Amino acid sequence: MDTSMIIEMIGYLGSALVLVSFLMASVVKLRVINSVGGLIFAVYALLIHSYPTALMNFCLVGINLYYLVRLRHPDRHYTLIEEKRDSGMLRAFLEHYGEDIAVCFPGMKVTAQDIDGVSFSGNPVTIQDVDVVDSPWIRAAVEADVVCFVCHDMRPAGVLLGKRQEGGALDILLDYSTPEYRDCSVGKYLYSRLPELGVRSLIYSREPLKHEAYLKKMGFAREGGVYVKKVKE
Repeated sequence: MDTSMIIEMIGYLGSALVLVSFLMASVVKLRVINSVGGLIFAVYALLIHSYPTALMNFCLVGINLYYLVRLRHPDRHYTLIEEKRDSGMLRAFLEHYGEDIAVCFPGMKVTAQDIDGVSFSGNPVTIQDVDVVDSPWIRAAVEADVVCFVCHDMRPAGVLLGKRQEGGALDILLDYSTPEYRDCSVGKYLYSRLPELGVRSLIYSREPLKHEAYLKKMGFAREGGVYVKKVKE
């Protein structure tokens, strides 16, 4: 393989990464992959002596890094709002983000027997409503007795659904942040407010799958087959 072919492959690789970055739902992943692609393409531009193209890509990489730093240290003010499990807001939120929730938390399904007679937004769900059984919001709403929204500028950025256990523990059924707020700031704010609700510790007893990295980053430790985190008061 001659040098010119290698240079062309570098250019194709950079272009491919930039394109792939725009497929990312997470803003962080988008900027990281876009930065790597932009850096590779800038090197390619230098190799072919296209200096304006190289300069533009270096600037784009710099912009991405600037916003990544801001995402790690966000200047955001959140608000905690408690809701009921049968609220219209909860149902609308979870139905709107249902597909993304299903990707992040596979297996959030219940049987028809689990939902028979449960009320959502004032409307009882019966065993005949089989078309809604696989909706991810049902799994959380059936069991939850704690429902908390985290809002940024009064726009929902995340939701926590949990079931109280003995000793002030809260079993997490769903801890979800919308794609644009996946920098852990929502979780950090939320966990800092939970002592006000009488929560002393958090338990994640389900199979974490894709959620495991987040749990470890937020300070959960695996104990007896479940993930546990003490909440600081």
